[in-house]
Amino acid sequence: MDAVTLSMDHDHPGCRPVLRRIRVQSPFIYGLTNYVAATLSANVLLAVGAAPAIGAAPGWPSGFGGQAGAMWVNAAGLINCTAHDMLTAVDAANAAHVPWVLDPVAMGAGVGEYDTIIRTLAARGPAVVRGNASEIMALAGGAATARGVETTASIAQAVPMGQELACSKKMIVAISGPEDHILGPDGQHIIVPGGHRLLTRVTGAGCALGGLVAAVLATLSMESDRLVAVAAVHALYARAAEIAARDASGPASFATGFVDALSRLQNADTLGTDA
Repeated sequence: MDAVTLSMDHDHPGCRPVLRRIRVQSPFIYGLTNYVAATLSANVLLAVGAAPAIGAAPGWPSGFGGQAGAMWVNAAGLINCTAHDMLTAVDAANAAHVPWVLDPVAMGAGVGEYDTIIRTLAARGPAVVRGNASEIMALAGGAATARGVETTASIAQAVPMGQELACSKKMIVAISGPEDHILGPDGQHIIVPGGHRLLTRVTGAGCALGGLVAAVLATLSMESDRLVAVAAVHALYARAAEIAARDASGPASFATGFVDALSRLQNADTLGTDA
C-alpha cells in the first residue's frame, strides 16, 4: 500500500463502532503495568465496558496471558513485577494468538539494563507499540533522549523513525503528543488532533491508553481493521479529555471527569455530544 496521511477526529465514522463493540463484547483484558498507573488503567477499561485484570499474581502471566482477549505490557511494570513475568505473559499470548500492546515507558532514559528488557519484549512481536516521541525514537534505535518518563524529543523528530519501525517490524506504532500519530506497517499515517494538556498532569494517562488500545484489539476479527481502530481509540480518548477539561478545577477533578466522560461517550448514541 502506498503511503497515505489522513486526519481522524472523534466525528470520523470509524470511531462510532469502537466503544459499541467493547460494550457489547466486554472483552477480558490482561495487563502488566506499574502500581502508579494500575487504578486509572482499570477504571478506564471498566468505564468503557471491558473486564480488566492487572498484575502478576502466581500463575497469572502464563494463565491470563493466553486466556485474555488482548493484553498490554507497560514496561514500567518492572517496578512491581519481574522481566520473567512479562516474558512469560507475552509468550503465552503469542502461543494463543492473543494480540498485545507494548508501552515502552522511559525507554531511552539512559538505563541500559532496563532498555535491554524492553528490546527483548519488542522482539516478541507486539501488535501495537505506543509511547511518547523519545520512547519511540529510542526503541527504533535512536539516541537516548528521554528525561525519566518524559519526552525531550518532538513528534516531528519521532515520526520518521516510528514509520521505519512500523514497516520493518510489521506492527502499528502510535506516538502520543500534542497530536497523536498512528503509523501502519504499510506506510499509513493517521494524525489524531485534539486532547487537552491536563492529560499530561495526570499520572498514568498514557498507560491507561495502552489498556484501551488492547481492549479494541480484542474486539476485532481481522488484523487489517487494527489501524483505523487504534486511531479511533486515540480520537475518543482526546474527546473525553476535552469534555473533562471543561469543568475541571485541576488535575484531580480532571482525572475523575475523564473517566466519567469516557463512560458517557461509551453510552452515547452520538459521539459528537456529551450524552
